[in-house]
Amino acid sequence: MSTLYLFADAAEPVFDIARVIEDAQADGWDVCLGLTPTAARWLAGSLDGLAVLTGHPVRWDHALPGEPDVWPEASAILVAPATFNTVNRWALGIVDEFVVGAVAEGIGKGIPMVALPYVSAAYAQHPQFERSLETLRGAGVSVLYGEDGFLPDPPAPFPWRPALDAVRVRVAVD
Repeated sequence: MSTLYLFADAAEPVFDIARVIEDAQADGWDVCLGLTPTAARWLAGSLDGLAVLTGHPVRWDHALPGEPDVWPEASAILVAPATFNTVNRWALGIVDEFVVGAVAEGIGKGIPMVALPYVSAAYAQHPQFERSLETLRGAGVSVLYGEDGFLPDPPAPFPWRPALDAVRVRVAVD
């Protein structure tokens, strides 16, 4: 079975994460869930249930030196929802959080990755955001933003299914 690292930020779509995990599992993925610290706080009451659902501990912090890795090796990574903050920190290589560190390292390891940003229209206008999207695309990340992914205005349902499909396609191509 292939392993999908599902990394999620603190944005409204994170509240659908259990359903997304179930959908990914139905697609044949062994899912490991990683969260930003704020997303972990938002889902604090569900973390034990999410760990049972995935069969793996939910992670939101770096392991201590010498601690064994508790997850199997990733076959693919999906970062969704990816906030303005995470997209920019990832592109700039600022790895102060577990999720951003894991995806930055994933670029170097050549792990197939898909990012599905979730930003407001105002954040999308910031000049760094487009530069960050281009940096990630240039590093081989499939970024689902714009006509082929998330559009901030008008808000629409978050495209979880297209994101999972994009991961499947990405793995088939790599």
